[in-house]
Amino acid sequence: MPRNSARNHRNNPYAIDRVMITVHHSTAGAIWRFRTEALTLTAASVSVWQLLLAVTLMWAVLIVAVVAVAATVMPWTRRLIVRRVWCIHSRHRIQRVCYETRMHTRSGRLPLVLRISPTEVGERALIWCRAGICFEDFEAHTGEIAAACYAREARVEKSRRRAQLVVVHIVRRDTLAAHNVIASGLASTMPKARGNDDPAAA
Repeated sequence: MPRNSARNHRNNPYAIDRVMITVHHSTAGAIWRFRTEALTLTAASVSVWQLLLAVTLMWAVLIVAVVAVAATVMPWTRRLIVRRVWCIHSRHRIQRVCYETRMHTRSGRLPLVLRISPTEVGERALIWCRAGICFEDFEAHTGEIAAACYAREARVEKSRRRAQLVVVHIVRRDTLAAHNVIASGLASTMPKARGNDDPAAA
């Protein structure tokens, strides 16, 4: 009977990768990828359920409507909600563009988005590169990342301490651009150029 060796294709030395890919394509993997949406929906459902136990249905609908209107009318709450939604959207789109541009390992494992937070111009994502992926891969696909995230541009920054950490800046707006352009009034006050019909020119 032949002995098992490391060269035998049936003895996979990276069995953990196969397990992770199986989990990624399972229901548990889908729940993990959409964990923020799942937690938000669960928290909202539990809150409404507890509210229905405390008050009547009419009062519950009124309270939920007032809270929803207040959250969307007040500037700071609306800004907070919009920025968090963009962060969730960008995280999914970065993972998608990594899959479409083949920025993943041979076993199919994508880079890990450790953290994504809003900034003054967009979002900032901290990404962990798995073995086989590096900073130069992200730098070569900044255009694809910007297009996938519906942004103006994408900038990639390498960590100074760890080569496997990459920071992706999603730029959506230019804070230095002028918001109100004031037209100059000099054009209307300048005298018109004299033509050939001017008697002084004859």
